[in-house]
Amino acid sequence: MSSYQKELEKYRDIDEDEILRTLSPEELEQLDCELQEMDPENMLLPAGLRQRDQTKKSPTGPLDRDALLQYLEQQALEVKERDDLVPFTGEKKGKPYIQPKREIPAEEQITLEPELEEALANATDAEMCDIAAILDMYTLMSNKQYYDALCKKKKTNGEEIVGNMGFPSCVVQPDKYKPVPDEPPNPTNIEEMLKRVRSNDKELEEVNLNNIQDIPIAMLSELCEAMKTNTYVRSFSLVATRSGDPIANAVADMLRENRGLQSLNIESNFISSTGLMAVLKAVRENATLTELRVDNQRQWPGDAVEMEMATVLEQCPSIVRFGYHFTQQGPRARAAQAMTRNNELRE
Repeated sequence: MSSYQKELEKYRDIDEDEILRTLSPEELEQLDCELQEMDPENMLLPAGLRQRDQTKKSPTGPLDRDALLQYLEQQALEVKERDDLVPFTGEKKGKPYIQPKREIPAEEQITLEPELEEALANATDAEMCDIAAILDMYTLMSNKQYYDALCKKKKTNGEEIVGNMGFPSCVVQPDKYKPVPDEPPNPTNIEEMLKRVRSNDKELEEVNLNNIQDIPIAMLSELCEAMKTNTYVRSFSLVATRSGDPIANAVADMLRENRGLQSLNIESNFISSTGLMAVLKAVRENATLTELRVDNQRQWPGDAVEMEMATVLEQCPSIVRFGYHFTQQGPRARAAQAMTRNNELRE
């Protein structure tokens, strides 16, 4: 028996029900939040997100980079190197690979003048690309280089030349692309946003928590609970917030009572088919929602959910914008027809 199995033996006779009966209601609620945050059985979550971060602790002192590097170097010197199973002797075994020379058939051999042979042998890649542009040998160039060469062609005395002196200066120039800066992090203060939603702030019309991945599940549930009575928020977006089925159920309960929300976006999360089905059933009871986006979840929801999406769009004429990429032709055609009808009714 391994040491790990021996360690598990002492937990074999523990009565979990007895432990749960001794917990207070506050402790049970805290345990429920802990289990939602740490779900090692949820295969939809990445391995790094199946348990809470337990590395947050107060620092033991100020960071001394030089001392840290010196300690790491000392540790590396003290660790004994592992002996090789097969000692390296430097002996080379086998024969070195020699690339076989391809003999060119006599009918394919071309003899040029000595000056041309010397010029081609010493030509650079840029010069070879220029020659290919002149001879319209587009297979030796990229599409960008070839069409740039065509744009530079000029006709002089009935003959086509490329650029100045017959050589294009633009053909071998690399493409220049403008760097795209990274999107700045979402500056939304979640606690302040929750207070404004609860107080039904008249100036708050959009709740955008996109790309904030460290929001506790309990706080998201409270936000959905506060949205039930809010009458001024028109857009509610939870894109890439690591939301799962508990948040999907909370959103579904919110849709059944909220009568002011017009746009809901829960894309790029970990919602399964069960959570999506709960949201779709709640959409049927909401007559004010006009936009719904549920695409790019952790796994494909399945045929049944796609059929339910098409049915919801057919039965809810208020929805004029729907974000989801259908994989089946049947529900895709039904959804497209329903969206066309809904937009025509809107006009």
